Amino acid sequence: MRSLLLALPFALLPGFVQAAEHHNHDHDHSHGSLDAHEHGAAELDAALDGAMLEVELRSPAMNLVGFEHAPRSEADKGKIANARKQLEQPDRLFGLTAAAGCTLAKTELESPLFEGDHQHEHEHEHEHEEDHDGQHSEIHAHYHFECATPQALTGLDLQGLFKTFPGTEKIQAQLIGPNGQRGAQLSAKQPRAEF
Repeated sequence: MRSLLLALPFALLPGFVQAAEHHNHDHDHSHGSLDAHEHGAAELDAALDGAMLEVELRSPAMNLVGFEHAPRSEADKGKIANARKQLEQPDRLFGLTAAAGCTLAKTELESPLFEGDHQHEHEHEHEHEEDHDGQHSEIHAHYHFECATPQALTGLDLQGLFKTFPGTEKIQAQLIGPNGQRGAQLSAKQPRAEF
């Protein structure tokens, strides 16, 4: 949650920040956290405020490309490029209801593995540059959608994400929408989270 709150230039609703901080500090979770960098686990935050939908995915690179080191071969570079291409198509990953008419307005992808890939748009510098080798690399993806009929968007279906990135076994999701905040642990068998 901290990267959504600190590192991104998008303006989020104040209630999202307060609810997220309240949620994170009020009780213990039995699920893993990316603070421990658990392979197979990822985190997803989504906020629906009026016509605006913000979605952020944070995952160890291992889940999305199969390794965390700097690319050492053309095959490694190909895996990174493929993961990037898939992440640039969030409609396929999040199962947004067509009736909601959500269009992607902005995408930010950030990872030490993407450094040196000058084809992507990178709107802010990574605050802490790291040496890739021996480090735990993560991939952060942030999306801003504008929805014509947001009331038709009742949740997210991550079935496409689990199929596209089979190294992702579980996702801890936090969703904030018209009905308040909800948390869910998602998997390929239970890929849907409701707003």
